[in-house]
Amino acid sequence: ADLLQRYAPLSNRKMLFLCSGSAASLLHATSSPPRVRAVGMSATKATGLSFLSPDAVERAKAGNPIEKVKLAKDGTTAFTSVYEYAAAIRAGSLTWEEVEKADLDTRLKWVGLLHRGKRTPGRFMMRLRTPNGIISSELMRFYADSVEPYGPDLGVVDITTRQNFQLRGIPLEDAGDVTDGLHARNQTAFQSALDNVRNLVGSPLAGIDDQEMVDTRHLCTVLSDLISLDPETGTRGNPKWGNLPRKFNIAVSGSRDDFAHTHINDIGLEPCAHSETGEMGFNVVLGGYMSIKRVAHSVEGDMWVPAQVQPVVDVSEAILRIFRDEGARGDRQKARLMWLIEEKGVEAFRDQVAAEAEAYGRGTVVQRAQPKPTGDFTRRELLGVHAQPQPGLSRVGVHVPAGRLSVAECRAIADLADAYSAGEIRATVEQNIILPNVADAEVPKLLAEPALNGGRLSVDPGNIVGHTVSCTGSQFCGLAMVETKANAEAVAKLLDERLVTPRPLRIHWTGCPNSCGQVQAADIGIMGGPAKKFDPESGKNKAVPGCNIFLGGTIGENAHLSLEPAVKGVPLEHDILVPKLEELIIEHFGGTPRPAPSAGAGGLLAKVKGLFRRD
Repeated sequence: ADLLQRYAPLSNRKMLFLCSGSAASLLHATSSPPRVRAVGMSATKATGLSFLSPDAVERAKAGNPIEKVKLAKDGTTAFTSVYEYAAAIRAGSLTWEEVEKADLDTRLKWVGLLHRGKRTPGRFMMRLRTPNGIISSELMRFYADSVEPYGPDLGVVDITTRQNFQLRGIPLEDAGDVTDGLHARNQTAFQSALDNVRNLVGSPLAGIDDQEMVDTRHLCTVLSDLISLDPETGTRGNPKWGNLPRKFNIAVSGSRDDFAHTHINDIGLEPCAHSETGEMGFNVVLGGYMSIKRVAHSVEGDMWVPAQVQPVVDVSEAILRIFRDEGARGDRQKARLMWLIEEKGVEAFRDQVAAEAEAYGRGTVVQRAQPKPTGDFTRRELLGVHAQPQPGLSRVGVHVPAGRLSVAECRAIADLADAYSAGEIRATVEQNIILPNVADAEVPKLLAEPALNGGRLSVDPGNIVGHTVSCTGSQFCGLAMVETKANAEAVAKLLDERLVTPRPLRIHWTGCPNSCGQVQAADIGIMGGPAKKFDPESGKNKAVPGCNIFLGGTIGENAHLSLEPAVKGVPLEHDILVPKLEELIIEHFGGTPRPAPSAGAGGLLAKVKGLFRRD
């Protein structure tokens, strides 16, 4: 009740959980969701700058170019300008080329719009906010409807490594309508990019897990609303957290599997029972992140709070406030939370967070970290059919190659969800989906569906194909040195034809050192980079698209990041890369040969080229 008072002050607020059965009762719903456009067009919203401490403002004035852009005009102005630009372009009084460059390439990120100017000028990727990765079939169809007008090359939907969705190919003149459509369906893209808190990651098995320690759904939803819902107006876009020094990631884990990957998040909440009372709560880990200059595993924050809404909100709010006002605003490569923690020292930072959270006067007490669970535990599989604790129900994990969905595939998944999982769809950080609450009697029928047989989607894709992850790559991303998604899908199929592995083999692809594909956490990580190949015509080594290969990253309990590549400068050509990967899989991961492959590299690449590449 206290939380609803704080975050739903206006009438007509709706908080839907977008899940089936009794889980919907976790949050209350009234008549209609908040709609940003009407209130956003007024002058009632504060700015992100207005919440900064005087010291933070002064440091921003002497800060990096992004800080200067935010000072010149607040990023939160995009909450309004996205509609103004869309209307002007449709009216013919403005073209996208005439939009102020700082708005086009920077401020529009506050409404989730990332201009892909280097690869697809005038087109945007729209990054959504999908707390705990849960959506409805209605939303999935809306995604398909939104991108379909832009054709199969541009109009695609991606599942991300943050349990999220991205819509591609959107022109600015359509962005306002897509935004309104999302808000009408209780989803938003606001504050999903640049210096904002990114998507709230939770357990994809929340509420359907016999080994669950904490149901993460309501916590992720509440934390997402803390970030992106204005408590003063009841509309999307919260300026209080609209001017952070840098991006910020939060993950809430629900079991010992740590499906949320807390070790690479700025705030990681790891479930742990109190050693004396037995009350379930969270140990807090801090500062994990990946970037072009540094990859950092989270550090123990020596904090424990009960697994209840108020303590979780209070600790998160305290950390965010300290980061917002005290984080670096100079070198952006040294502006993530870990740098502030190292500057202060872990113990001093911990004490500051605890003191502030308790000073809010909402009853939160931050205790010292509790002993972690012990005993053998094996991280579980998410793909395939698995029994739920609810009698007569199962979860079915569906593989989405490289996380890329066509319009037709989006609609096929929505149809499957309507037929078998009461319209509920869950994304995983491995870029796949789960259909929960499928009646056991219906499972054979589901597995026989044409959408899961003969196309790209499948339930039993195998140990290699099913565990391949990929960033966007050079098809759309201007930072990527190589194309990743098409290569990831084709190479995985080739390896699967040639090798058998004794367990799932996680192969991650990333196009550049920013590591959006999280290669350091993979069994095998493939990072785009320079390479050379002998050219027989010139007799010289010539530069070709290539990669560096990382080995041995782990996830789950006792996660480990592989920080240095084991092999450098491997050409990306499949006749060179695939044999090298075969060698590594046999040597390090117990792979054994299959009979000869049935198709060549070129043929497989051609099969996926249409979905991933533009001619």
